[in-house]
Amino acid sequence: MILLASRSQSRRAMLEAAGVSFRAEAASIDERALEQGLNGAPPPAVARALAEAKALAVPSAEAGQLVLGSDSLVVVEGRRFDKPASREDAAEHLRFFSGRTMELHSAAALARDGAILWCRSATALLRVRPLSEGFIRDYLDVEWPEVAGCVGVFRIEARGVQLFETIEGDHFTVLGMPLLPVLSALREFGEIGA
Repeated sequence: MILLASRSQSRRAMLEAAGVSFRAEAASIDERALEQGLNGAPPPAVARALAEAKALAVPSAEAGQLVLGSDSLVVVEGRRFDKPASREDAAEHLRFFSGRTMELHSAAALARDGAILWCRSATALLRVRPLSEGFIRDYLDVEWPEVAGCVGVFRIEARGVQLFETIEGDHFTVLGMPLLPVLSALREFGEIGA
């Protein structure tokens, strides 16, 4: 059994659907302080650093247990977006995303006994269709506050799919974790069957 250092429902659902035995415990890190220390590193490197920090922030209950940390971040036209602080903030994000391409960078890291053993990142490109004010209002009427914890103000498994014209990249990356590489690493470390 692994330890998932996340409170994300989507990451939990991915692992459950894949048949991975885990327990979850939220990691407590100061993401903004960590990012400031990275001095403008490229988004995939920031996502990897955050995933590693989360994997290291949750101590394992038993020696040798693997801890899985994961993080996602969104960049649109060079501007980094965090989770919306309010419904109005979410609406402002959606207005900015309208008609633009969203870069979604997801990363995962595995740690054991306080050391990072493995880390990978993946990127998906999501082309946001032009969004009207009416659509943004109606969308948030239905999806708020559920999307408050979502860095791109969407849940692809819900109405968030209506935001996009095209998506290039792995479905699991869009959900918030590069699951296929994670499963490969878990097989390598003997956590799931080969």
